[in-house]
Amino acid sequence: MNLKLKDILMVAICAVLFGVVYLGMTYFGSFLTTVLTPSGLGILGYEPVYGVWFMAAVFTTMVIQKPGVGVVTEMLAAILEVLMGNMFGPIIFISGFIQGIGSEIAFAAGKYKNYSYRTTITASVLCTVFTFIWTGVRQNYLTFEPGILVAIFMIRLASSILFCGIGSKLLADGLAKAGVLKAYPLGQKYLDFEEEA
Repeated sequence: MNLKLKDILMVAICAVLFGVVYLGMTYFGSFLTTVLTPSGLGILGYEPVYGVWFMAAVFTTMVIQKPGVGVVTEMLAAILEVLMGNMFGPIIFISGFIQGIGSEIAFAAGKYKNYSYRTTITASVLCTVFTFIWTGVRQNYLTFEPGILVAIFMIRLASSILFCGIGSKLLADGLAKAGVLKAYPLGQKYLDFEEEA
């Protein structure tokens, strides 16, 4: 992976920050599940915020622009999330790996040189597909009504595109433009634009 010290520090910072956010979304999803359960739609409780759990991989890869950092950050964030009190336990570590893989494939397709919305949204779609398969195995989706399965997938996809595909890019680009990421490839790109202007 050939990471420098500054890259390792960024991965660590992102893992901690996103780990905290992820834990918050876990409890928020649990709240939504409780609210929706009386109507028989409790299974949809986590779906509106599912895309948040994909953000670390896309954000970190955009900033550092090296293979593997997305998966590593997702897995570290998952570990920290569990240590801070995620009720699902160590299986979240596997979820973090699966979430990161979707992002890695999208950036690898562009040889880690394309950081457009097209790439980040592709990453969000792949994350949705991979996690849908993973949660389908864990929760035995074969026993669900087709309408519920469609709802799960579509809500998760919308959440993923919004938070991961668009939100991660806006956050990374915004921090880069503000000069916060000038030590990293994404920040350097904006510095080069300013010098040319």
